[in-house]
Amino acid sequence: MNPDAKIFVAGHRGMVGSALVRELARRGCRTLITRARAELDLTSQTAVERFYEETQPEFVFVAAAKVGGILANDTHPAEFLHENLQIQSNLIHGAWRAGVKKLLFLGSSCIYPKLAPQPMTEEALLTGPLEPTNQWYAIAKIAGIKLCEAYRKQYGSNFISAMPTNLYGPNDNYDLQSSHVLPALIRKFHEAKVAGAPQVVCWGTGSPLREFLYVDDLAQACLLLMERYSEAQFINVGSGEEVSIRELSELVCRVVGFKGQVVWDATKPDGTPRKLMDNSRLRALGWKPAIDLPNGIRLAYEDFLRGKAG
Repeated sequence: MNPDAKIFVAGHRGMVGSALVRELARRGCRTLITRARAELDLTSQTAVERFYEETQPEFVFVAAAKVGGILANDTHPAEFLHENLQIQSNLIHGAWRAGVKKLLFLGSSCIYPKLAPQPMTEEALLTGPLEPTNQWYAIAKIAGIKLCEAYRKQYGSNFISAMPTNLYGPNDNYDLQSSHVLPALIRKFHEAKVAGAPQVVCWGTGSPLREFLYVDDLAQACLLLMERYSEAQFINVGSGEEVSIRELSELVCRVVGFKGQVVWDATKPDGTPRKLMDNSRLRALGWKPAIDLPNGIRLAYEDFLRGKAG
């Protein structure tokens, strides 16, 4: 991608989309195309096709999605499946109609079976049952992968897919009803510290193992893939390191400065017992993450505090 290429980042106000915009701007890209939700309804095929016709982007990053944690997925399954199918179908189909040079679709590690062998390789897709609490979102993302593959097969479109692990960082969602585990812990422990609460109750047993990646590291991986990867096989993007939810809570406690007790509510679901992604394909291209988890949590907490101050 040369600096004058017309690049559309769908979902530019979200955590992933805003990280892509930051990285593209840092690299001197001068023709970034973005649209807020009020300006472009991605669930409308007509609106998306009109947008493509008017702007004629050469490269497209599909970072727009309806996202949330276990509670949100389990409570609103129809919305998570229907809206994500609409958004990605409109963006991918519209890109083909508009003759987009290259498109990168961003999925999620939840596409893998609940009990997939660890670390999860790309070949584990569709080899077993999904985690029930977020299967709706997972099915939508699997459909997005297959849609990219289908347009490649039928029309020769240069559409690729990347599957990030659990992400966190600037512009994360800290709403306790819809957020993922790390931002939820940041908010819980911060509010408990401010209130002087003696304890914080966390969901599950704390035993599940998870992998986390700072979102700016993902953005760098995405640009590398857009520039150097054009295979049909989707590719994992992960840190390659895992931590238990209990260990994660201890890290967040230290960063936030919460001194109270952490209590685990084992009546609440744990989700998938372990999710570690095999990122060997991506590392073979020369990528590795730059920000480790303790530093990443510190940066995320600073972003959370800025949001509260604003």
